[in-house]
Amino acid sequence: MYVGTLSFDLLLGDVRSLKEKRSVVRPIVAELQRKYAVSVAEVGNQDLHRRTEIGLAVVSGDAGHITDVLDHCERLVIARPEVELLSVRRRFHGGDD
Repeated sequence: MYVGTLSFDLLLGDVRSLKEKRSVVRPIVAELQRKYAVSVAEVGNQDLHRRTEIGLAVVSGDAGHITDVLDHCERLVIARPEVELLSVRRRFHGGDD
């Protein structure tokens, strides 16, 4: 069994309230879940208007599959014009961990 995780540190565009922040973050989270069947949530900076951290995880018996899914998820977030990607942290856990 293999587990892959991504953590995105994002700067949001012209967001002035937590309500506006939700309207930006929720569609990203929903699209990642829908397209790639990953577990995903906003995991940090919930009290800041213009910053967020989104974390996701995927589990598979095939290490190559996890790498592909994580690559696709990262490209999806990078392509979103309403957010600026500040950093990405990728972790991979194999059966020997």
